[in-house]
Amino acid sequence: MFDIKILIAIIASLFAIVGNISYLKDIFRGKVKPHPYTWFIWSIVSMTTFFGGIAKGAGIGALPTGIAEGFTIVIFLFSLKYLFEGKAGHIRAVDNYFLAIALLGLIPWALTKDPTLSVVIVVAIDVVAFIPTLRKTWVRPQTEKPLLYSMNVSRHVLTLFSLGAYNTATTIHSIAMIFTNTFMVFFISRKNRHRGR
Repeated sequence: MFDIKILIAIIASLFAIVGNISYLKDIFRGKVKPHPYTWFIWSIVSMTTFFGGIAKGAGIGALPTGIAEGFTIVIFLFSLKYLFEGKAGHIRAVDNYFLAIALLGLIPWALTKDPTLSVVIVVAIDVVAFIPTLRKTWVRPQTEKPLLYSMNVSRHVLTLFSLGAYNTATTIHSIAMIFTNTFMVFFISRKNRHRGR
């Protein structure tokens, strides 16, 4: 008998693929400018939540996170061009503090080998890492598009339904990402509507 959780995980994975491919296309077209600090931290966070989730029984529910992690690394690498080309005008001094806080948060994770504690720590880091992108999007909404973030909300909702086990390590990341990505969609849509008046 076909497991419904597998189907849900596949659909969530497709959301990850569609959202991220669209985002990559927008990078190539110069329509979005990903914040390198945020995407760097997200690369580390997604990897930790993926392996932490597997260790705590997420099962097939870890598949969407694993796929999204691959795209996250690629997007981070493309975001570096704004640093190398001196076009990182959306990076402010305050973003350096958020990056430092996020990196310092990795220390207790490195010292603890418990998957649950590690995931909780990196999710907290993930939320902090989101702040530079939220700030940038509020000031310059034209540097982001809502599709990736709306797909992320859908993906994380479905991921919660596809998990093989429910505990802090397997659920906290998706719950946090539902809220943060919803804020991103709101910021982009609200500011763009305001600019169109």
